[in-house]
Amino acid sequence: MRYISTRGGIKPISFKETVLMGLAEDGGLILPEKTPRVSGETLALWRKLSYPELAFEVLRLFADDIPTEDLKKLVEKAYSSFSHPEICPVIKKGNIWILELFHGPTLAFKDIALQFLGHLFEYLLLERGQKLNILGATSGDTGSAAIYGVKGRKNINIFILFPKGRVSPVQELQMTTVADENVFCLAIEGTFDDCQYIVKKIFSDLDFKKKYFLGAVNSINWARVLAQVVYYIWAYFKVSEAEGKEKVRFSVPTGNFGDIFAGYLAKQILGQGIERLVLATNENDILTRFVNEGDYSLGRVTSTISPSMDIQVASNFERYLYYLYNQEPSRVREAMEQFAQTGSLSFSQEKIARVQKDFLSASINQKETLATIASFYKETGYILDPHTAVGVAAGLKFKDERPMIALATAHPAKFPEAVKKAIGREPERPEALRGLEDKPRRVKVLPAEVEKVKEFVAKNALL
Repeated sequence: MRYISTRGGIKPISFKETVLMGLAEDGGLILPEKTPRVSGETLALWRKLSYPELAFEVLRLFADDIPTEDLKKLVEKAYSSFSHPEICPVIKKGNIWILELFHGPTLAFKDIALQFLGHLFEYLLLERGQKLNILGATSGDTGSAAIYGVKGRKNINIFILFPKGRVSPVQELQMTTVADENVFCLAIEGTFDDCQYIVKKIFSDLDFKKKYFLGAVNSINWARVLAQVVYYIWAYFKVSEAEGKEKVRFSVPTGNFGDIFAGYLAKQILGQGIERLVLATNENDILTRFVNEGDYSLGRVTSTISPSMDIQVASNFERYLYYLYNQEPSRVREAMEQFAQTGSLSFSQEKIARVQKDFLSASINQKETLATIASFYKETGYILDPHTAVGVAAGLKFKDERPMIALATAHPAKFPEAVKKAIGREPERPEALRGLEDKPRRVKVLPAEVEKVKEFVAKNALL
């Protein structure tokens, strides 16, 4: 399997090279030259597998330059830290299925990919005798999951930027109380989009990137998206069998388009199994406007009770554009240059109709989110976190005869204030979150300036 850039400016590279490159050197995002489609006997065999076994089978299609036994060990290590025997259990609550993705060490769906990526990075660096300085931005859960994926690992330092005061208190504590010396948390005086802009600008400085051995852990890293493909296929098998249905829908709370793009890839791999994906946003609705109206234009970032989705520039959107523009890199490059200059893209009715064959979309405001947490708890006894509630509310809007699977992206205890506002009490705090307030914190506050962040990275990078 060879990999290319959405902008066409790099020669085809291997999976290993893709992982370490992160963002393509031409500023584009990396994708496989072709997406395999699986059917018949192979699907029948996959249905019988455990989650780690299925992950291995999916990953080996795309990571064919890693020896089989090594890949198996990496997968086994990645999911040994999960607290549930099924890794990602799927349970029916009321009229909807809940895919629980929060049984990893930081209680968020990002663990599914980042536990694997942390082990993969260490494996590749030891193999090559190289060092890596990971640079990433987070709107909430990516930061802690990335940190827990690589803390204490050999040959790796990690620098995580988060918007000061714009992540939940629990999310901030999970990041800033990690004591390992290879972890650096940077509280940026701005929004998540500012953090993401800084990271992209630094990666686009190729001399700086090479000098300081920079790598990406955000969802721009292909290996992260790939690891997330697995749970869509897993949930499809479980629910289609339980319901006796050939097709399902998924509802995905998303701001960055990474998680739902993994669903889009799973849709291609399965062929007919996933009918459509429901793209659920909060008030930061740039992606909903894209799906429903063909309007991808910047708005003002609104702070909400689902902060991981408080995003206007969706960093993985470019990957979908590549397919929407019939895999023509020149058109993607022109579109991204236009967006950089004007903050806006528009699409023809023909393109909108094509998008709507893949996606449905709804924007759920905070009032609706709180009402969904309250009503779902009253009806089922199940507590949703505010991100999952956005997905459930949107999913129920588009519920038909097909099973609807909503992605539960975080444990509700990560957002106790929002849950208490909805149901009158905080959710029980799991062991992993107890005592965080009592631990010393390690964090550096910086202005939202590219040069200030570069100075800090240069001073603390592994060389």
